[in-house]
Amino acid sequence: MAKSVHDDVLDGALNIIKTNANIMTVCSSEPTTRTEAVTTYALGDVTMASGDFTNANGDTSGRKTTVASKSGVNVDTTGTATHVALCDGTRLLYVTTCTSQALTSGNTITFPAWDIEIADPS
Repeated sequence: MAKSVHDDVLDGALNIIKTNANIMTVCSSEPTTRTEAVTTYALGDVTMASGDFTNANGDTSGRKTTVASKSGVNVDTTGTATHVALCDGTRLLYVTTCTSQALTSGNTITFPAWDIEIADPS
């Protein structure tokens, strides 16, 4: 039996992030709560708005949202970046890994554009 999902269903999940994420943080460890993402493991952060997310067809199937690049982001705490998190005012919405790199307080970093992709069912 075939499986399918309408793009609106996948966009619904992506739109939770698009319409609610108001901060992106780079973290020294994988956060499991908003507090860990914005305080405990946070090395730097940048404000996000819905215009920083663009929904489109996925690279192989399904749908994706592209998170806009952010440059000149201040590093607040020295440490090794391993994860990136998106949060709203109360929730940890999404966590992904990043290329591990040493960051030094007082420097700046650039978050390159990246995708969150939800594949069609198979």
